[in-house]
Amino acid sequence: MKKLLILAAGLALSLRGFSQNEPVKSFPDKQVVRPYRVEVTFTKTVHILFPAAVTYVDLGSTDLIAGKADGAENVVRIKAAVRNFSGETNFSVITADGCFYSFNATYSAEPGQLNIEMEDWLHKDPYSDFANDRMYIRLDELGNETPLVVNRIMHTIYERNAREIRTVGSKHFGVQAWLKGVYIHNDLMFLHTSFRNFTRVPFDIDFIRFRIADKNVAKRTALQETFIKPVRVYNELARIGAKKTVRSVYAFGKITIPDDKVLVMEIYESNGGRHQSFRIENPELVNARFVDELKIK
Repeated sequence: MKKLLILAAGLALSLRGFSQNEPVKSFPDKQVVRPYRVEVTFTKTVHILFPAAVTYVDLGSTDLIAGKADGAENVVRIKAAVRNFSGETNFSVITADGCFYSFNATYSAEPGQLNIEMEDWLHKDPYSDFANDRMYIRLDELGNETPLVVNRIMHTIYERNAREIRTVGSKHFGVQAWLKGVYIHNDLMFLHTSFRNFTRVPFDIDFIRFRIADKNVAKRTALQETFIKPVRVYNELARIGAKKTVRSVYAFGKITIPDDKVLVMEIYESNGGRHQSFRIENPELVNARFVDELKIK
């Protein structure tokens, strides 16, 4: 029995020595989210502006207090909760477009930067090396695709600017709206639209909406319709200037409709009556082009 105890003790010591001498694994650079450095203080507030609405803020310690600015979904205000805290702490932010931001915070009586605007790398140039190095959160609404992939698709459709469809649109009151193309990638569908204002009066957009409605509605029959919202918009519009042409790309979850239904796009003018609408029928949707054909990187 004594021999067994001695052998067990020896084995335990040898295993402990093995674990201590075993090399420690480190993460490769591409798997590490490198933090931004921010100085905070007790008597002043630092405001950080993000390209999209903030959905999550986590603080590394009670040395910090933070929250979204009142009435502004994309602004985080942060300051020191105690004077002259020592060392370094951190905080993290996730935005609605799926981007993840990491910050290291240190105390400074006079921070060098009180108002910071984060670069919109996701939309500015989704093919840049910087965008490749960022971390993104996978969102259910994007069909398990990363925000970077979705934005690359929309960016490519927009820059390519092809007119695949020529028969769907409307033109009234000197304003024209039309559908240029429909594309599909896995469980996401993309609509490329264009708007042109032939008049000298700007068209201020009140809202744009999409609904699935009956193709033919008989008199005295209740209208059956369902409103759907895009999960992403590339180049979202607020105004169509005088004599201007503008375009947008809308991303939706996969859309399928029976032959007796249509997808209706409606564009309403703010404080005006030059509203536009057009109907997209089932053949345009089921014959959507594969995004792979666009050679997305």
